[in-house]
Amino acid sequence: MGLIKAALGAAGGVMADQWREYFYCEAIPSDVLAVKGRKKVTGRSSNTKGDDNIISNGSVIAIADGQCMLIVEQGKVVDVCAEPGEYTYDMSTEPSIFYGDLGENVKNVFMNIGKRFTFGGEAPKDQRIYYFNTKELTGNKYGTPSPVPFRVVDQRAGIDIDIGIRCFGEYSIRLKNPLLFYTNVCGNVSEDYKTENIAGQMKTELLTALQPAFAKISEMGIRYSALPGHTLELSDALNEQLSGKWRDLRGMEIVSFGVSSVKANEEDEQMIKELQRNAAFMDPTRAAAHLVGSQSEAMKAAAANTGAGPAMAFMGMGLAGQAGGMNAQNLFQMGQQQQMQQQAAQPAPAPAMQGWTCSCGQGGITGNFCPNCGAKKPEPKPAADSWKCSCGATVTGKFCPECGSPRPAPAADGWTCACGAVNKGKFCSECGAKKPAGVPQYKCDKCGWEPADPKHPPKFCPECGDPFDDGDIVG
Repeated sequence: MGLIKAALGAAGGVMADQWREYFYCEAIPSDVLAVKGRKKVTGRSSNTKGDDNIISNGSVIAIADGQCMLIVEQGKVVDVCAEPGEYTYDMSTEPSIFYGDLGENVKNVFMNIGKRFTFGGEAPKDQRIYYFNTKELTGNKYGTPSPVPFRVVDQRAGIDIDIGIRCFGEYSIRLKNPLLFYTNVCGNVSEDYKTENIAGQMKTELLTALQPAFAKISEMGIRYSALPGHTLELSDALNEQLSGKWRDLRGMEIVSFGVSSVKANEEDEQMIKELQRNAAFMDPTRAAAHLVGSQSEAMKAAAANTGAGPAMAFMGMGLAGQAGGMNAQNLFQMGQQQQMQQQAAQPAPAPAMQGWTCSCGQGGITGNFCPNCGAKKPEPKPAADSWKCSCGATVTGKFCPECGSPRPAPAADGWTCACGAVNKGKFCSECGAKKPAGVPQYKCDKCGWEPADPKHPPKFCPECGDPFDDGDIVG
């Protein structure tokens, strides 16, 4: 009887699992991370006796936005899909005569009946579909039950101390890698996996990571009272601290981190205020103003003391006015001296650029070309005692700083005629005598540049680069 029951169970089970299933998932609540996929079975359906953990080949799986689907067979993930739409599972090990080649499927069906028969009529496999919520999960509250260390740095006041702060708020998370979450966290769950199952562990790890995250924020010079305005930096710092446990192990990360309230201990706040106040009084002028204000209050209090009579009240007011009056005056004088020293130490402002004036009369030009006529900005004139070296550099000293050549000795300007006149041309301007031969002088025939020693010019003109030859002889 047992064999007959096993045979009937195997045949009936295989035939019941021949129908192609349609898997779907309703909207996943915001507090649920993973749910098991369900077959769509209504009153009109004939697929009511199939195994819940069997997926026939060719079954259709619907995936919505913000969801990721995993197919698990025998406890191992065999397929993943996060694209919204219809997905057809055609790699199942459970054959169906309604999908694919009929002849091949009939053969596989009988082989499956024989395999189930050896297991007493039961299907020796487990196939499941899981849906994961990949939307941003908001509303996760946190709070520091004990003060968290925070470093306060105030360069102006010279403060660098550690204090304790308490903060409260909410944060949001997102499942970035469902495969890691299934493998390391939820596994083959039969019911919904909610955030409350892991919320306690996550909150503890979050509060632990707050300390190094606050240390990184304080290094950026952000005060604890300004933390609500720097939640993005705080979120990045927390992700960096939690990446090893959340992102790499569970496939989760923090999307946003909101700070509702930040409060330091009363003693720490009072200490910071005192330090900042004392640092402000390092300015003699501010210290003097505060001292005068204190004296004024003391004088009012003394004048109001009429219990001993008007004379004693007036005497008390005078004593209050004399107390420390000279110190306040000295402080004001010290502040004025410091201001004068600071003004003297400041460099004089650079004169405003006046520009240059074109030959057409346009003045105040700052560019290289005149906006009125388009003329180019003239080159600056060399100094009166400057000279042009053969290497092309303009030099004012006795030696060239580029090549080290000495400044050439001044040569006679032109040639001296027998009548005593000094000339540059080929004929004397006084008597008309011709320049004697054997004294050649050079001048560039391209740009008109004249060497310092007309008798010994360089090989090339330093202005235009034209070589000196017989065509450059002017006399």
